[in-house]
Amino acid sequence: KKLKSTSKYIYQTLFLNGENSDIKICALGEEWNLHKIYLCQSGYFSSMFSGSWKESSMNIIELEIPDQNIDIEALQVAFGSLYRDDVLIKPSRVIAILAAACMLQLDGLIQQCGETMKETINVKTVCGYYTSAGTYGLDSVKKKCLEWLLNNLMTHQNVELFKELSINVMKQLIGSSNLFVMQVEMDVYTALKKWMFLQLVPSWNGSLKQLLTETDVWFSKRRKDFEGMTFLETEQGKPFVPVFRHLRLQYIISDLASARIIEQDSLVPSDWLSSVYKQQWLAMLRAEQDSEVGPQEINKEELEGNSMRCGRKLAKDGEYCWRWTGFNFGFDLLVTYTNRYIIFKRNTLNQPCSGSVSLQPRRSIAFRLRLASFDSSGKLICSRTTGYQILTLEKDQEQVVMNLDSRLLVFPLYICCNFLYISPEKRT
Repeated sequence: KKLKSTSKYIYQTLFLNGENSDIKICALGEEWNLHKIYLCQSGYFSSMFSGSWKESSMNIIELEIPDQNIDIEALQVAFGSLYRDDVLIKPSRVIAILAAACMLQLDGLIQQCGETMKETINVKTVCGYYTSAGTYGLDSVKKKCLEWLLNNLMTHQNVELFKELSINVMKQLIGSSNLFVMQVEMDVYTALKKWMFLQLVPSWNGSLKQLLTETDVWFSKRRKDFEGMTFLETEQGKPFVPVFRHLRLQYIISDLASARIIEQDSLVPSDWLSSVYKQQWLAMLRAEQDSEVGPQEINKEELEGNSMRCGRKLAKDGEYCWRWTGFNFGFDLLVTYTNRYIIFKRNTLNQPCSGSVSLQPRRSIAFRLRLASFDSSGKLICSRTTGYQILTLEKDQEQVVMNLDSRLLVFPLYICCNFLYISPEKRT
């Protein structure tokens, strides 16, 4: 009877025992007795043996390993993959194996590393995977890491992740309309403030609960040394300017408490704020005096770049009704979650409202509502989106914007919205 399958036999006899070897590969102080006919599956060796390289006729080859990520164990897996069908890749080893596979041009192994990475993205692996995917050209892994970060940066804040996130990655996240914001834009600013502190003081190792207080104390101590400059104008702060530039300040200064905090923190240059105050004042006059009724058509560019981003976590099934803070040009939007429906209501007179309310007969908003649940590693379990839409509501009118399939729902449920309350200024 046949004791071992052919592939196991080949792997054991030819690879591990090196029987009938016709070539010796030396690298990183280790030796492998291998076979040219198997090595030719690798693009690297195939061109070495078939071309006019001096190595084509040699039977001992010294491999130069310029890539720091490659170690002996990774080469063992990479060479071994030429002698067997299936390779087990542990997440902790995947970057080293990917590096070896790329050097040796082993397309199948590269692809398998990519799949392993996509399956095992979590708070500990995401930054390392993102960097490696960039280095070794795995665009689909890079995209998946970015998606994970957009979904988890705000919903599951984490001290270690804040330390690891580079300025370049953070810039992409904060600039995106797909950032899953919890609460409002002010919370994006607060997260950035904490992240910037950890970039400057990476040795800090307290808990997430203590982080904001510590951050505020640290920056306020330095305020005295700036001599009238804001932090982002100092040498220490300048590298962070590209990230803070992506904050949608118009949705921070629309709330009095937030406007006071951002002025008091003096991180953001005052001329950034002045220009936003001017822009918002003129927008308010348009809304009040120029019969502005809100966006009438989907302007993708405007929605991607300038929409209000806000969100809410629903811990368990039940009834919820809320509004997001801030002045929205007299459009008081109430959001209700009840019986698996999400409803938008334009409140004018029915419920008390802290600010002034527009009494125009009809008002429109552009919006997108997204809904998501995540597993413990931050992977999306289920998600729904309305896509970008225009909604026109009369006074006190309500409208169901999403009807949720009961099969889908896993709590906690995260809801994230993008809104444009007024149409962009016509550029003449």
